[in-house]
Amino acid sequence: MRSNDVKSGGTSLLSSLLRGGVERFYPRSPTVVWLPATLVAGAMVLPLVYLVLRAQSADSGLWDILVRFRTLEILGRSTMLVAAVTGATVAIAVPIAWLTVRTDIPLRRFWSVTTALPLVIPSYIGAFTLIAALAPRGIIQQLLESVFGIERLPDIHGFWGATLALSFLSFPYVLLPVRAAIRGLDPGMEESARGLGYSPWGVFHRVTLPQLRPAIVAGALLVALYTLSDFGAVSLLRYETFTWAIYLQYESVFDRSVSAGLSLILVALALGILLFDALTRGQSRYVSGGAGGTRPLRVMRLGPWRWPALIFCGAVVLTSLGGPMSVLIYWVVRGVSAGESLSSLWGVAGNSLYVSALASVACIAAALPVAILAVRYPSRFATLIERVSYLGFALPGVVVALALVFFGANYVSPVYQTLGLLVLAYMILFLPPALGAIRAQLLQVDPRMEEAARGLGLSPLRAFISVTFPLIRGGMLAGAALVFLITMKELPATLILGPIGFETLATKVWGASEAAFFAEAAFPALLLILLSSVPMALLVLSDRGSDTVLLRAKK
Repeated sequence: MRSNDVKSGGTSLLSSLLRGGVERFYPRSPTVVWLPATLVAGAMVLPLVYLVLRAQSADSGLWDILVRFRTLEILGRSTMLVAAVTGATVAIAVPIAWLTVRTDIPLRRFWSVTTALPLVIPSYIGAFTLIAALAPRGIIQQLLESVFGIERLPDIHGFWGATLALSFLSFPYVLLPVRAAIRGLDPGMEESARGLGYSPWGVFHRVTLPQLRPAIVAGALLVALYTLSDFGAVSLLRYETFTWAIYLQYESVFDRSVSAGLSLILVALALGILLFDALTRGQSRYVSGGAGGTRPLRVMRLGPWRWPALIFCGAVVLTSLGGPMSVLIYWVVRGVSAGESLSSLWGVAGNSLYVSALASVACIAAALPVAILAVRYPSRFATLIERVSYLGFALPGVVVALALVFFGANYVSPVYQTLGLLVLAYMILFLPPALGAIRAQLLQVDPRMEEAARGLGLSPLRAFISVTFPLIRGGMLAGAALVFLITMKELPATLILGPIGFETLATKVWGASEAAFFAEAAFPALLLILLSSVPMALLVLSDRGSDTVLLRAKK
């Protein structure tokens, strides 16, 4: 009898331990939450599954191609471009962030807004305007020829052109988080350092800069991944990186195995950047020791340095914003005066608005259950689902598009070359901004408010809709606006997955730019920038500001 008791007790204990382990990994959560969150995570891993299966099915010749000198050369070129653009954006963004937050630079509010606006200009439009201005027979060359007799400028195509275009359009990715970090600094630490006799430069170098390092690294990580996944600028400027090589391979060769192999290298490079960031970040903590961060920061007087600071900010805004807009307006005027028809663009603009709105709704709908599972039902399972949902952040659009072409053509042919498959690609690529914005907002809602509503007789779903949903609506709208902005600019996924005859402003600009029809490309490019400025304006004018929104979206 005692033996049976021991056996039953041991069995009960073992069952309890197993049940406890399962519940820690996968706690009780409503099916309406964990099931859609799991489906979202499955969609996010779809591109990686495709790449692995495709590469495994290839013959041995694929591996010979992947290790040949040409592939290593493309790897080196991609790495060199990432390093150059990342370094340049940090050098541009950190001084501007400091000047527009901590100094008495004239027109400080104006510089704060205009230095963030290059974010709405796609890289391929920046490359197009750079070619139109500086290429042989471009605007500047014609002007110099008429005044000084200069007949030819140095070729802008290649590494330096790609670096220039990407640097001056992507530095806001560093600027916004650094500016937000500066606003959150504790002034008491700087005051203590000055009391110890440090010079202003010594205070900045020893006290302020270490506190800004996480924001700088976070912004630099965004720029590195953005540069690695860029397709438009490197294509137009003829600088061969992995994205352009993959697209050319996809367009020119029937066998997609080589494209899959090159895509695997590109994904490995992106994951390597993320791993490097995680290892270098380590266990450092950057927190203030008191409540001084709530006091206003001391504004530094520039004195005679205000004029060099003005020239620096003016040069950056002129190069990144004024130059592209001026070139576009010039070619729009030339095109209209030459009889260029603009009526056909309104349908293309409608396509861009429509598909971007669909992508925003899809991303918010997919991000909501993942955010609820991660915040309200924390576990190892929820953490795994959330981490997997950020995979799209490291996947270039061309890679996601190739994966969905394969699965669409082979397994779900009814949706192949439909808007549904294109919107799925957008959801995979742009879920992280929506998820970050909703998750950050949900963390600020006290769960006891929902518990109180359930105590009054409401079901969990009704309690969420009545209490929590109104409180996180701002984060949902911010995430939707950010997804809308990014989708308007997306090029490679739209080129590959767009239905036959479906054209957006992005594909219209790229096609005309490829053929060097500058007047034909200028008006859709200008229209794309103006339409993209609407969600950007909503983010800037929101009560929390664009800096906070971007930080939430990218965490």
